[in-house]
Amino acid sequence: MADLRANLAGITSPNPFWLASAPPTNSGYQIMKAFDAGWGGAVWKTMGVPVVNVSSRYGAVNYRDTRMMGFNNIELITDRPLSDNLREIEEVKKYFPDHAVIASLMVQTREEWHQIIKDVENAGADGIELNFGCPHGMCERGMGSAVGQEPNVLKTITMWAKEVAQVPVIVKLTPNITDITEPARAAAAGGADAISLINTVQSIVNVDLDTFAPNPSVDGKSTHGGYCGPAVKPIALNMVKSCAQDRDVNIPISGIGGIETWRDATEHMLLGASNVQVCTAAMHYGFGIVREMKAGLEDYMDSKGFETLYDLIGKSVPKVESWEHLNLNYKIIAEIDNTKCIGCQLCYIACEDGAHQAIGLSEINGERTPHIIEENCVGCNLCSLVCPVEECITMVDVTKNKTHESWSDYMNNGKAPTTFDDDRAGGKHHWVPEPKDALKKRK
Repeated sequence: MADLRANLAGITSPNPFWLASAPPTNSGYQIMKAFDAGWGGAVWKTMGVPVVNVSSRYGAVNYRDTRMMGFNNIELITDRPLSDNLREIEEVKKYFPDHAVIASLMVQTREEWHQIIKDVENAGADGIELNFGCPHGMCERGMGSAVGQEPNVLKTITMWAKEVAQVPVIVKLTPNITDITEPARAAAAGGADAISLINTVQSIVNVDLDTFAPNPSVDGKSTHGGYCGPAVKPIALNMVKSCAQDRDVNIPISGIGGIETWRDATEHMLLGASNVQVCTAAMHYGFGIVREMKAGLEDYMDSKGFETLYDLIGKSVPKVESWEHLNLNYKIIAEIDNTKCIGCQLCYIACEDGAHQAIGLSEINGERTPHIIEENCVGCNLCSLVCPVEECITMVDVTKNKTHESWSDYMNNGKAPTTFDDDRAGGKHHWVPEPKDALKKRK
């Protein structure tokens, strides 16, 4: 049986599945219930100066038969007294000493940071998470993403935390920024032991067409909220990958964003996360989902021969390259299995109107059946993505020239009108235009 024990910057837990700082971790009762269900750790709902939250608080994007494909939240940090949370942290650690309890924190001054860190450590917290990601409400008060979007401020506050912290310090990053590696680097430079990402994405999920107010509505008005749920997983995976690849970050990562199944969690870990945090799925389906997550991950690891999480963490990172390094000689085309085709013609419509006109229709037994026009097919995958029948359309490798040739190779051989400065010293890649007369000279 695979060993699911996890270690994030020295914080150990029975498995890599943690609850993220959010409504499901608002009390000791909830966290102990979650640990009974099988969760390995929990990040306590953000503590600081208690706030007054509004009503209503949540909105959602539903897509076809999928409820809460995207979830919007305008709830702020805890509205419970700090003393109550501290007492309950101590109680949770008494009954679950081997599970990870992380205190999410958000205050302003250096003195406030020092005091609250000492308070949660005295209560038994195994680590602290600095919430630099909240996209609404708190950022207007100079906290949350107001800090996360200012790398120098983020670094300074991280240093304040490290001045007194006796347990590992995790910095939670906001995705509401152009380059996630900038705050990640600042966290590392400030002495953070790990980073967690992503926090929620600024959003308005929908507008009531009768009242004209966005949802969730508070007395006829609304505000932008934080977007999460399955819809944000692609954004989260890309940002986790970017931090994992950046040599100036080089600290452990806790992956957050769109995790609903063991597959989602595994993808985060393959792209560099040492563990994962879950919120929306627990709010949607309850704490019991962790049982399927654990069983699924164990089965997957056993099938691959992975004994520990370290056999899979980061395994996909070398598989992600900058575009200019991809092989231009690699060639695939679509292939249709007519025995599975149901004649819906979705592939034909998609390719004809939205791609490369590489699918034609033939009369077979009185029915119009799609076929691939091979010379037009560029291997874009669109037909296989829209096809409703599993494995009816597959992509077949027809590569003839096995020599790897990338866009960078083209440029180095003088074939392209631009050059590429592949300066990896800072982990950055940027396009550099050639002089205006360069193309003329080549001609």
